[in-house]
Amino acid sequence: MITKHIPVPLCSPGRTHTLTVHRFGAHLRGPKLYLQAGLHADEAPGMLVLQVLMRELATLESNGQLLGEIVVVPLANPIGLGQFFHGQAFGRFALGDGINFNRGFADLLALAKPSLAKLSFSADVPANATLLRQQLSAACSGFRPSTEAEALKQALLSLALPCDTVLDLHCDGESVMHVYTSTPQASACLPLAQALGARALLTAEVSGDNPFDEAMSRPWSEATTQFAADFGPGCLAVTVELRGEADVSDEQATADANALLSFAATRGVLTLPTDFAAARCAQASPFGVRSLPLAGVEPLVAPISGVIVFEKQPGTEIAAGERVARILNPATGEQRDVCATHAGLLYARVAQRTVLAGRRIAKVAGAQAFRSGSLLSP
Repeated sequence: MITKHIPVPLCSPGRTHTLTVHRFGAHLRGPKLYLQAGLHADEAPGMLVLQVLMRELATLESNGQLLGEIVVVPLANPIGLGQFFHGQAFGRFALGDGINFNRGFADLLALAKPSLAKLSFSADVPANATLLRQQLSAACSGFRPSTEAEALKQALLSLALPCDTVLDLHCDGESVMHVYTSTPQASACLPLAQALGARALLTAEVSGDNPFDEAMSRPWSEATTQFAADFGPGCLAVTVELRGEADVSDEQATADANALLSFAATRGVLTLPTDFAAARCAQASPFGVRSLPLAGVEPLVAPISGVIVFEKQPGTEIAAGERVARILNPATGEQRDVCATHAGLLYARVAQRTVLAGRRIAKVAGAQAFRSGSLLSP
C-alpha cells in the first residue's frame, strides 16, 4: 500500500484540509477501481466500511491476489467533517455557500470538447479510450476552482479519472440498501447491487446537478454520441447508499466490505480466496433487486410543519393512495396525512421526526417514470 496526502487549496487563512489516498497494487497494470466515502461527511457507514475493506486489501496485496490497482479515499470530504452547528454534524452542504458537496462537479466533456474536436478517432477502441481519458484528465487539471469546495471536487475527479470502476459510498436518513447508476450501465451495476443485497437499482440518463458519479460516467456516453466514435465501456460509476445514517456496526461493515470485494473480483481487479463464497452470499436479499427509473421516484412532502408519525417502514411496498405517515401540529392538534400517489417501494425516509412544511420526508420508487428535470434530493 502506498499512502499519499493531498492538500486541498483555497482554505481560509489559518486552516488546512488534506485528502488521504491509499493505493493498493499501484505497480500493477490491470483494471483500476476507485472507492470513496464521506463525500457527505455526516454519513458515517461508508467510512467504517472502507476501513474494514482496506484491512482485507492489505492481506490480498501481500498474498499477491491483486490483479490491478485499487484507490481508496476513506474520507472524501475533510471540509464537511469539520462542520458542526451547535454540536450537530453538518456535512451535506458547504456552510459557506449552501451548495451540496455532491452536486455541481465540473462538466469535463464540455471543458475537453475544444481539444477533442481537433482529434481523429478510429476503429481502435482502446486507443480512442486512451485519448478520451487523456483529454478529460487535461480538462480537469486545467479547471480553475474558485472555492475550497470546488478545489476538493477537482481533486476527487482527478483521482478517479484513471479508473474503470468508481464507487461513491453514501447513506440515507433511514433506508434499505439501494444504488444509483446511469441507465446504460444498469446491467454492469447489477452484480454490485446483488452482492450488497440492494432492494433497488435506480437509474437515469441525467439526474440533474452533475453529482460525482455522473461526472465520471456521462462524459463517456456523451462523447460516443457527439463524436460518433466507439470509446468502449468507459467508466462504471455507482453511488451506493448503505442503508441509514445510524446503520453503523462492525458486523454490517464487514458484510458490506465483503460484498465490495466480491464485486471487485467480477471486475477483474482481484482474486479471492476459495473460502470466500460464504461471506459473499451473506448479503443476498430475499426480495431480489428491482431496477427502477429515478424518474419514477415520488418524493413525499410534508403538507404542514410538525411531528412526523411514520406508519410504514423502509422496504415496504406501497399502494397508490396509501398513507405512509401523518404530520401532527403539536400546537393545534391538527393532523394531516402523507400518502403516496404512485405505487412503489418505500426505500428511504428521513431520520428526524420534526419537519417544516414543504420538506421531503420519504421516497417511493415506482416502475413508471413520471418526473423530469432535477431528480435528486436537494
